[in-house]
Amino acid sequence: MRSRWSDEEAAGFVARYGDEWGEPLALRTYSTRLLGADPALVLHGGGNSSVKCPWTNVLGETVPAIFVKASGTDMAAIEPAGHPGLDLEYLRRLRVLTDLDDESMVDQLRTHLLRADSPTPSIEALVHALLPGVYVDHTHADAILALTDQEGGVEVAGRALGEDVAVLPYVTPGFKLALAAATTLEGRPGVRGMVWAHHGIVTWGASARESYETMVELVSRAETFLAERRAVSSARPAPPVAEAALPAAEAATQVRTRDEHESRLALVMPVVRGLLACRTGDCDRPYRRVVLQSLTEPAILAALSASGARDTLVTPPLTSDHLIRTKPFPLWVEDLNYDAPDLLRAQLESAVGSYCREYEAYVARQAAAMPAGMEAFDSRPRVVLVPGVGALCAGPDLREAMITRDITGRTIAVKTGVAAAGARYQGLPEEELFRMEYRTLQHAKLGAAAGEALRGHVALVTGAAGAIGTGICQGLLETGCLVAATDLPGDPLQTLVRTMHAGFPGRILGVPLDVTDPASVAAAFNEVALAWGGIDLVVPNAGVAMVAPLTDLSLDRYRKLEQVNVEGTLLVLAEAARLFKRQGTGGDIVLISTKNVFAPGANFGAYSSTKAAAHQLARIASLELAGDDVRVNMVAPDAVFGHGTCRSGLWAEVGPDRMKARGLDEAGLEAYYRDRNLLKAQVTAAHVANAVLFFATRQTPTTGATIPVDGGLPDSTPR
Repeated sequence: MRSRWSDEEAAGFVARYGDEWGEPLALRTYSTRLLGADPALVLHGGGNSSVKCPWTNVLGETVPAIFVKASGTDMAAIEPAGHPGLDLEYLRRLRVLTDLDDESMVDQLRTHLLRADSPTPSIEALVHALLPGVYVDHTHADAILALTDQEGGVEVAGRALGEDVAVLPYVTPGFKLALAAATTLEGRPGVRGMVWAHHGIVTWGASARESYETMVELVSRAETFLAERRAVSSARPAPPVAEAALPAAEAATQVRTRDEHESRLALVMPVVRGLLACRTGDCDRPYRRVVLQSLTEPAILAALSASGARDTLVTPPLTSDHLIRTKPFPLWVEDLNYDAPDLLRAQLESAVGSYCREYEAYVARQAAAMPAGMEAFDSRPRVVLVPGVGALCAGPDLREAMITRDITGRTIAVKTGVAAAGARYQGLPEEELFRMEYRTLQHAKLGAAAGEALRGHVALVTGAAGAIGTGICQGLLETGCLVAATDLPGDPLQTLVRTMHAGFPGRILGVPLDVTDPASVAAAFNEVALAWGGIDLVVPNAGVAMVAPLTDLSLDRYRKLEQVNVEGTLLVLAEAARLFKRQGTGGDIVLISTKNVFAPGANFGAYSSTKAAAHQLARIASLELAGDDVRVNMVAPDAVFGHGTCRSGLWAEVGPDRMKARGLDEAGLEAYYRDRNLLKAQVTAAHVANAVLFFATRQTPTTGATIPVDGGLPDSTPR
């Protein structure tokens, strides 16, 4: 490792935060972010930091205080408020106790905060209070865990790091660890840092820079020691060969291999995603869905295919802090039959079932340690390792799945590194895994579950770059959904994705799609499955229009509309049905129809008839797919002229003729369509999106139905 400390950057933090928060906390914020920015040290809310400094109370008295990182706060993005202040003298007095349970410890921390509105401090606040040094840093450094998470790890860490580092066997984090750390340091003034087996490393110093750079120095020692052991343990690897230097035939084979790998991944991910969805007992929303993220880099695939990989990788996590994301063990699945989808599903279903039974047995063995009032968690795995395919990582939404993915990537790297050094990986014993997995304080780090109705759901919208499509995408994103926006490639699709990404970063995916091309439709569905694991909602919205009386309507022009409006709908419906079948957790299809199905317009025969055919296909789909719990419904809007800055392509085609026929300008035409309905309502893309959401959130047990979004048009009955 190298130090990334910059005096100039540190001064910038003091200038930005010093007046309000004081220089010590400003520098604490800076060095904490340096640590948090390095994934080899901490990931997503892990690690800890603190600073001890004077604080002046409302009486004008200056008292000793400690500011400790709040539980679950991300060190990479922390603000000064992320270090709540506590009464340091009182915390140090707690050392006279022999025991302090979690509930009592949190009570003591919260009742001795300097500000009542502060977030809850880390469960390691007491250990920070008892450690020496003004600044204290704690990380879950990969290199340190690689030393301790092996047979004889405490002794190995001692040899690697030297006399100025104390090494503790594993102690449960919290009050017990605080006492053990303080006791270990008695009579050892020369110690500069401490390793906690299966947990991480802590360093301290008189300044933020000293503590930070001590961390860098000690982790570097560990990295050097491990590199030397790997060099002794293994033969010198062959030099890498650049792909560009491969003979043409061999390079072509690699390309085919990559294509085959993607194909297998797209086949496996929806099945796994469906099997990891938890049943809810709600007949309308029978599954609590997950999002999948995959790890398929060459290093991951090599690790999964290495000799003894299963014994190395199907082991406890690097640190108990990871349990809330990964569960005690990953699921290992091998020898899948990719040429027989039904058999592949049966193999995966059997593997997940076995994992669930093993997890339930683990809970039963440790039942005596279950906290009062707590129930067993979902028994399904959170990480699935498939040699030749990759690591599939699940979470209740995209953010949580990404955290699980990042932890899994580091975990595989560390475990394979331990094996490469000739050692045998060894994690925590089962009883400690259970104690930490079911520890309330650990799960408090996750915060309250997001309340969005479509959290964890994935939607695919065709024709997304148009006015109605844009409104639908926005409505779905606002309800917590992940959205694959599909349309013909070009600026409109790029603009949509760029605009939506600003408000919903990472939750919208732009996928070029031609609904008239079966290969393009299949590729788009596969791309979404590869990105997020599968799809739950499909909104066939792509459509084109033209104005012509039947006497002037050529077959070529009619067939153009028929290809998009009818054949495109058929291809999307069929591909959605196939994916929902593989996923096995039902799904929803909401076709964007039109009021013209019920009330066609003169000179609009091509559009009205082809949309009526699409509408009828959706009704048939509602009959055919109900057995798989796929609900198919329709939304029939009247004229929508735009959404924000996005103008309707259909009305760009139709509008001039309608304005000419009625002697109106654009504003007059919009007013005409508003005033002709019973409610005198302007129909918007947001209204259409709300109708889609009614069906997508399954407010009623309904399929094969149509919601008119037209303000009330008597000639559009039956309603």
